[in-house]
Amino acid sequence: MSTAAAPARSGQVLADLLPATRVRDAALVLSGAVLTGVAAQLALPIPGSPVPVTGQTFAVLLVGSALGAGRGLLSMLVYLLAGMAGMPWFAEGASGVAAPSFGYVIGMVLASAMVGALARRGADRTPLRMAGTMLLGSAVIYAVGLPYLSFALDLSAGQTLAAGFTPFLLGDVLKAALAMGVLPTVWKLLERRR
Repeated sequence: MSTAAAPARSGQVLADLLPATRVRDAALVLSGAVLTGVAAQLALPIPGSPVPVTGQTFAVLLVGSALGAGRGLLSMLVYLLAGMAGMPWFAEGASGVAAPSFGYVIGMVLASAMVGALARRGADRTPLRMAGTMLLGSAVIYAVGLPYLSFALDLSAGQTLAAGFTPFLLGDVLKAALAMGVLPTVWKLLERRR
């Protein structure tokens, strides 16, 4: 069996360019979970918010885009389940389900699958589509994380937005801008090698 990567085709994500084996898939799923756990430790507390700014969201959306919907979903399920079981790799070394920010982690599982499905349709090939994909992925994370935060802390809608949404908008734009450069550039480099 050849170890050379196949040329990129329509309907592929970056992970599909590696020789296909179950070991590859398992390694990619585990690596995505670990990358997310490490990125979650890059945390900056926000005054007045129980949710810190982390690299976690960027890692989740990057993992989903690079691995595709199935492997991305599995990767985030490994991350979620290991964190629930006590692995201290949620934001700021947290684990379990008691944190008010746990809803964001649930949203990350869904967002990873969604951006993976979009990437398989070419959403990671151009800067503009990649930015849109990142923003849609972030919206899915907020759609689950904000109601959970509100319920966990008994916050009003305004308090929830002030604590769990507004402080993160600039970071989301920066993450989308970074993603606009990363994945489309990788695809262009791979196309040049062909």
